[in-house]
Amino acid sequence: MLQRRARITSKGQITIPRDVRRLLGVHPGDDLLFEGSPAGVRMRPLRKDSPFEKYRGIGNPGIGSGRKAIVSYVRKMRGR
Repeated sequence: MLQRRARITSKGQITIPRDVRRLLGVHPGDDLLFEGSPAGVRMRPLRKDSPFEKYRGIGNPGIGSGRKAIVSYVRKMRGR
């Protein structure tokens, strides 16, 4: 289990240790979400796009992405 220490400045800012930033996969400008529960506070990166978005469509060349494109392709294959 990774444990690192950070100090809060008078402005309420902290520096996230390098090991933690690498573990979270965050970079300057990324957003973090703090979630509170009775067990404690959890911090996680807030992703706007899916990390898998860059792979969309590479497994089916010639077929567009989305339901419409797939239905159209299947209809063409069936001769409709």
